[in-house]
Amino acid sequence: MKKIQILGTGCPKCKKLAENAEAAAKGLGIEYQLEKVTQISGIMKMGVMVTPALAIDGIVKSAGKLLSPDEIKAMLS
Repeated sequence: MKKIQILGTGCPKCKKLAENAEAAAKGLGIEYQLEKVTQISGIMKMGVMVTPALAIDGIVKSAGKLLSPDEIKAMLS
């Protein structure tokens, strides 16, 4: 099971990144757990200074960019 984390305070881009991540995981048919990290302390603990950010299995894959479902699929496969 993949652990997908969306790091952001809940801005529109953060919400859209969460939607795109879910669409990507469902499109690939993989089991996943989606977690939203909204506390600034938790975001900074992962080394992220710009949101929205995406982490997969605890590793930050992107920060400061709204990824498309296809871009996320490539990271999940």
